[in-house]
Amino acid sequence: MIDLTGAEWRKSSRSSTNGGNCVEVASNLEGLVIIRDSKDPGGPVLLFAPSAWRNFLNEIKEKGVK
Repeated sequence: MIDLTGAEWRKSSRSSTNGGNCVEVASNLEGLVIIRDSKDPGGPVLLFAPSAWRNFLNEIKEKGVK
């Protein structure tokens, strides 16, 4: 199990402030980028290697996904 107690979560800039669908990202833990649903902070998370996360973001940007 990975210890996430030191994770510094930030909300997506695309998230609204009215409690809608929000994604939070933590990238301060060495070798990991972690994604979670802000409405369920104790729930499941997705773990990415930093290079995989960069590739994912680049693909989204290239395709113009919003």
